[in-house]
Amino acid sequence: MTDEMHTPPEGGWESLKVDELKAELEARGLPKSGKKDELIARLADDDVAQAANVPVEEEGPAGGKAAAEAVDVEEAEEAASAEEAAAPAEDEAPAKTPRRRRGSAETSAPAERKPARRPSPDGDVVVRARSRYVRSAPRKARLVMDVIRGKEVEQARAILSHAPRHAAADILKLLNSAVANAESAYELGADELRIVKAFVDEGPTIKRYRPRALGRATRINKRTSHMTIELTTTANGR
Repeated sequence: MTDEMHTPPEGGWESLKVDELKAELEARGLPKSGKKDELIARLADDDVAQAANVPVEEEGPAGGKAAAEAVDVEEAEEAASAEEAAAPAEDEAPAKTPRRRRGSAETSAPAERKPARRPSPDGDVVVRARSRYVRSAPRKARLVMDVIRGKEVEQARAILSHAPRHAAADILKLLNSAVANAESAYELGADELRIVKAFVDEGPTIKRYRPRALGRATRINKRTSHMTIELTTTANGR
């Protein structure tokens, strides 16, 4: 096929119909299946490939040698620029410090949490323990707290161990937690401590309902408590 048939028409390949595009592709030995846009793109790619190959074939020995020399000069310049760009990078590489990953053990190690402590007005050590959302009514828990307030730890433990009320078990756990805080933070034994403060705050109320007669519903309030115990080494606790 002549070169004129391989050149696109004046209006471009878009001006031809699908049958004409398929005939041109068949003449070039290219697949002719697909939509019109695909056929036009296939012809355009083939024109670009032919244009890249034609100048090298038409040039004589002198032109080919000049083109080869130009290519060699360009490759030499690119190699020199690559070496210059790589040399500073190699010099600066040792100076860079590695980035620490977020969440690593060196940067995000959690600090040790110390138990609550504050000095009393008299200057003695005060250790506090608090229990929240205890499933016990505040009114019933206060009856037990009033008994152990101001007592020594060993005496309070004996009272709580034999108390008939259900809240005594939760208060005994809270007292043991306060003693453990004192032993861990100040190395104080239970025989050196007494209860200086013991009080109960009201927590949120859990509301439940029970069916009653005639389709009625009665609300049941399940109350919770926030219990706090403070220990001190003073001889005359309040």
